[in-house]
Amino acid sequence: MKLKKIIEFINEKIPQSLALSYDKVGFKGDYDLNQDIKSVKIYMDLLPRYDADCENTLIITHHSPLFVPKTPTYVIHSNWDIMDGGANDALAETLKLEVVGYFDDSTKIGRVCRSNQTFAVLKRNILDNFTHVRIVNKLGDDEFIENVGIVSGFGLKNPYYTELARDKNLDILISGDLTQECAILAKNLGVTLIDLNHHESEVPGLHALGDVLSELDVDIEIIDEKPIEELK
Repeated sequence: MKLKKIIEFINEKIPQSLALSYDKVGFKGDYDLNQDIKSVKIYMDLLPRYDADCENTLIITHHSPLFVPKTPTYVIHSNWDIMDGGANDALAETLKLEVVGYFDDSTKIGRVCRSNQTFAVLKRNILDNFTHVRIVNKLGDDEFIENVGIVSGFGLKNPYYTELARDKNLDILISGDLTQECAILAKNLGVTLIDLNHHESEVPGLHALGDVLSELDVDIEIIDEKPIEELK
């Protein structure tokens, strides 16, 4: 399948126009659009060692690489986070939450979800699906959870999002990248934060992206390599 046809398909399904104005989406370099592509490899983050022996391959990465790859490489980032059916909706599905609106109405980043379950049930589902979980302002297991905010990726390093969770009267905000600043802010505001870590909170979206691209007449492979290892 020609690279040009694949990109046309991607832009139809996941328009670049949805991306935030400052975001770097699309091709990472200049590539021959007439070359034949037999496989698509999907990464969260592309490292130089992956950019080798990739003949007839298109690399799709969620985060923009820190170098210019030789292999055709295409970035799908905030446009996938924002769009309906994208990364945030995939996270909501994994958490078994019903999406009822956008978290940040100005950008359509994140989702507000209905929970209608106790904290014990929500906690069990989180721990069944995510391995590195931290919490600020832990709730009692019998407390009833109605409204949950989710932001795949970076939401817990943004103080504005912690304040927004308070302003929207959410019971919990779930995301990644928890910082000391936001933890202390949440303590002061009485907001419960659950940190799934950045990478893990975006993995459901990576698999959902693979499902979208499976319509293409090429092999699809998702490479989920965690960038941070535990010291043992």
